[in-house]
Amino acid sequence: MGFDAERVREIAERVGASAGLEVVEVELRGAGNSRMLRIFIDKPGGVTHGDCANLSRELSTILDVEDAVPGGSYVLEVSSPGLDRKLSRPVEFERFTGSRVKLTTREPIDGNRHFEGRLESFREGRLTLELGETKKKKAPEEKRRKLEIELKNVEKANLVPELW
Repeated sequence: MGFDAERVREIAERVGASAGLEVVEVELRGAGNSRMLRIFIDKPGGVTHGDCANLSRELSTILDVEDAVPGGSYVLEVSSPGLDRKLSRPVEFERFTGSRVKLTTREPIDGNRHFEGRLESFREGRLTLELGETKKKKAPEEKRRKLEIELKNVEKANLVPELW
């Protein structure tokens, strides 16, 4: 039986729900005795070290009892997704509307696969990016343009940290 990331996600969501934690991503890396199960969590206002430690403690016991990570030993790491967090699910694109994102598409759009801009909206599986603005300066309106991208065409997307 192989690793079932959705099953682990469901267990982590069940355990983290009472603390208001959202499971952002679940990944298993490595092989043999060098496997690491990473669970990234978030909550409004951000997660604390205590949130990570508490979820790790509660979750490790349940994962072992339910044999949710078959194949022997692994190291469990629970952490924040970071300022440049990955975006992949529709709910994440909805939540971060208004934020700066950097993304790569599977298929080129206007001859390009790499884009950075402000996530203006996300509706019905399509996101709208406002392009033309850089980290250092805002482009004049005539230089800005909007680009619609199907979510299924997004290969990779991350937030771009905006530190004031």
